[in-house]
Amino acid sequence: MRMHERRMEDDMATYTRQDILDLIEEEDIEFIRLQFTDIAGNLKNMATTVDQIEKILDGGCRFDCAAVDGFRGAGYEELFLIPDLDTFVIFPWRPQNGKVARFICDIVKPDGTPFAGDSRYILKKVLAEAKAMGFSLDVGIKNEFFLFDLDENGEPTNHTSEKGGYFDVGPADGGENTRRDMVLYLADMGIEVESSYHLDEPAQHALELSYKDALTMADNIMTTRLVTRTVAKRHGVHATFMPKPRKHVQGSGAHYTFSLRKDGQNLFSDPEDSHGISKQGYQFMAGMLQHIANMTLVNNPIVNSYKRLIPGYLAPIAVGWSFTNSSPLIRLTSIGGDGARIVLRSPDGAANPYLVIASCLAAGLQGIKDGAEPPASMEENVDENPQGNLPRTLHEAVGLFAQDDFLKDVLESHISSHLIRAKEEEWNEYCKQVTLWEKEKYLGTI
Repeated sequence: MRMHERRMEDDMATYTRQDILDLIEEEDIEFIRLQFTDIAGNLKNMATTVDQIEKILDGGCRFDCAAVDGFRGAGYEELFLIPDLDTFVIFPWRPQNGKVARFICDIVKPDGTPFAGDSRYILKKVLAEAKAMGFSLDVGIKNEFFLFDLDENGEPTNHTSEKGGYFDVGPADGGENTRRDMVLYLADMGIEVESSYHLDEPAQHALELSYKDALTMADNIMTTRLVTRTVAKRHGVHATFMPKPRKHVQGSGAHYTFSLRKDGQNLFSDPEDSHGISKQGYQFMAGMLQHIANMTLVNNPIVNSYKRLIPGYLAPIAVGWSFTNSSPLIRLTSIGGDGARIVLRSPDGAANPYLVIASCLAAGLQGIKDGAEPPASMEENVDENPQGNLPRTLHEAVGLFAQDDFLKDVLESHISSHLIRAKEEEWNEYCKQVTLWEKEKYLGTI
């Protein structure tokens, strides 16, 4: 039975060491890639031949941590990659003779303890806390991205001749065939895409991934980014998750949907409530709202993120929530077959999904512990709210995060300190630039 077929039959299927060895032989796999995610949310990997499989499975593959931004630490020069056997899949776009497969890996120090700079470890830690409370978290996501032309040298641009709009079909939807291949490749890798479609702007598209447990979803988001870029290149275009790649257009976000489960039941659902939301659902959302502005550094981690979070382009700017309006920062809904759920609209595709989910889950759980009450809902004016707004710049986001001891404790000092230092440096570097807008605005008049 092929790997993705086994997963489709049983979401709880797990692979043993012998399963992996058998699959490697059955599928004629020659190369193995060991993947992990850095603090900034970039997918990294180390490749080896199948001859090294015993060493891989024993957790003996190591790498120079100084080569990865933010991974250097005191007392160690190398880190080790521990493969998660359940993430073993074949790359469907690679040759069918001498196939290429991958593991997503956890990272440990030489003494075998978890590496605090591993964002996957941070999420697993928070999930363990939820499990101790009897909870598990399911997550869905809408990934938004653009497909732009390449220039004559094969370099990416932010130009397109496509004219498609929301829900258009081909030929107006110039990315129809590209998205189809993305969906098919993801299906081959065991990732179910609930829907795919053209968005509002020319060359802008969406892939909505079906609900999964939180760790699987974070892994799937990283894999989806890889597949999206790989398929786009094979179709002669460039895929970018950049939040605001062009002025005067709506940006691209990554809308996360959360539901908490206990004993297999959606804890956010309550048919006795007028909106179908349980007390724990309101409390979880209230916990998120208490930290969401300070969490913006995690959800929107680059200078360009704040070019999206401005009035007039449908992106959220005010800290608030709504039942009926789809534009606020958080939408609380029980419509549809998934039961009650919380939709967070502020994150973008530059964010590290492990850190986004870990931060939201930790804040939500704290809201349940504290019996937090949410502010009044925003059913009309979604741009102004007495609860305040999200930060307008990366510099402001760094300052808010640095003041939030709760979030810094969730992400632990290694990642928190790195984010504060690295993102302040990024802001300072940005401030040194003289943009085309400034030249056109001031050069001839001052």
